[in-house]
Amino acid sequence: MTPKDVGRNNCIFGPVPSRRLGRSLGIDLVPFKTCTYDCIYCQLGRTTNKTTQRKEWVPTDNVINQLSGKLGSNPDYITLSGSGEPTLFSRIEELISRIKSVTDIPVAVLTNGSLLWLPQVRKALKAADLVIPSLDAGNDRMFQYVNRPHPDISFTKMLEGLIKFREEYDGQYWLEVFPLAGITTTEMEVDELKTCINSIRPDKVQTNTVSRPPAESFAEPVPRKQLETITRKLYDKAEVIADYRGVHKAEYFSAKCDDVLTLLERRPCSVEDIASGLGLHRNEVVKYLEQLSTEGKIIAKPFKNKLYYCK
Repeated sequence: MTPKDVGRNNCIFGPVPSRRLGRSLGIDLVPFKTCTYDCIYCQLGRTTNKTTQRKEWVPTDNVINQLSGKLGSNPDYITLSGSGEPTLFSRIEELISRIKSVTDIPVAVLTNGSLLWLPQVRKALKAADLVIPSLDAGNDRMFQYVNRPHPDISFTKMLEGLIKFREEYDGQYWLEVFPLAGITTTEMEVDELKTCINSIRPDKVQTNTVSRPPAESFAEPVPRKQLETITRKLYDKAEVIADYRGVHKAEYFSAKCDDVLTLLERRPCSVEDIASGLGLHRNEVVKYLEQLSTEGKIIAKPFKNKLYYCK
């Protein structure tokens, strides 16, 4: 997919309610499922383009033009995230600078942290107000199993990148840890995660777990009480952010959930089907599906390596 192809689609989505960031206005900078990892728990499914190639996937001017039309929505954060790894966008440093030239709204970057071992990536993110990378494993064996990284990315490189960025970055640095039941919840795995976290020294650790249908059915959520116990053990500045009840109560959000539910009453749909049918961004659709799943109003069924949602 070329920058011209991506540019035809709106890369701005939201604002959507976020447990961490309030009203988050998202910017999706890479084609769907273009990522450095193929995580077993990803709610967007399997990675279709596993790469470490950094390039201008969507024209930067297009992003700024689209963003300017959405600033009146008064988000709490402008969030670089989306349906792949945002640091694969080669002009992310310039983009952050241009965003800051047109608005005082803080910029957050949600990243898997896999490319922070590259000096140019660490430099590019320095101007962001908040950076939230991920750490899902405390050793190479589990890193390979859970994250299924691109061959260019070793566990040692990834961890060193997280540590070096802390040394160079003056903004808020939060670390998301994503335990999986029976996989990264053993005492040994938790202890190794804790050792890595102490080396990184983030401002805050936030634990999460599966709340939407994952890429692999064996990636299962950690029960709340167990996750709370793990969280207390991992770091002194740690909190649970996993959504066990659903947090989206805004009128607009509820109305969109109703639209999705109405569509699913007609026929089973994939995330892509819903996004196309309702003119929504995939990431917004995932939020609505999460809420409807939490409320027990829909279920997900796999068919031919794809997830379909039905009433």
